[in-house]
Amino acid sequence: MTGPNPAVKHPIPMHPRVGFLRPLAADRENVEIGEFTYYDDPAGPEHFLDKCVLYHYPFVGDRLVIGRFCALAEGVKFIMNGANHTMSGFSTYPFNIFGHGWEQGFDQTSWEAENRGDTVVGHDVWIGMKATVMPGVSIGHGAIVAARAVVGRNVPPYAIVAGNPAVTVRRRFDDATINRLLAVAWWDWPMEKISRNLDAIRGADIGQLEAAR
Repeated sequence: MTGPNPAVKHPIPMHPRVGFLRPLAADRENVEIGEFTYYDDPAGPEHFLDKCVLYHYPFVGDRLVIGRFCALAEGVKFIMNGANHTMSGFSTYPFNIFGHGWEQGFDQTSWEAENRGDTVVGHDVWIGMKATVMPGVSIGHGAIVAARAVVGRNVPPYAIVAGNPAVTVRRRFDDATINRLLAVAWWDWPMEKISRNLDAIRGADIGQLEAAR
């Protein structure tokens, strides 16, 4: 028992709405998606990067990094730094992008100051239907983002966040258990070990997970 092939775009026969994103994003600049992370959409996952990753321009340089074993529901949106407007002056209107003389005098550094860095999603994260992740946010390992949440701040590992703006509803486990889970980091295990220990990974006995061989 070795599990599915992470290089297969549609890993569930007769269910084309689910797709592993790593092979679909292999040639996209500034995007890194881990193995077994999938997107579920009745229209199919092939257009995830065009439909769900918005304002992601190579010249900006920000990266979208999503870990392994993440589950992304229909309509998830990642807003990248290319969506930002300069806010240091009186108007936020992007006159410069329309050219014809309006670009003259524009201070590029005023726009660059709005760049909030890379967007990073940890391993084993579940992001619910039509949730929105804003630029520069980091979502910790094992976190859950509720449907339609708008995530504008970093999410701690194993937190459940909901609402607009998203706030932590609760932690999935106590701090001691979370620290032990992060130390185990089962998502980094070889596939053979993961496959052998699915009961421990799916279960709730941290001692059993730590003892996995």
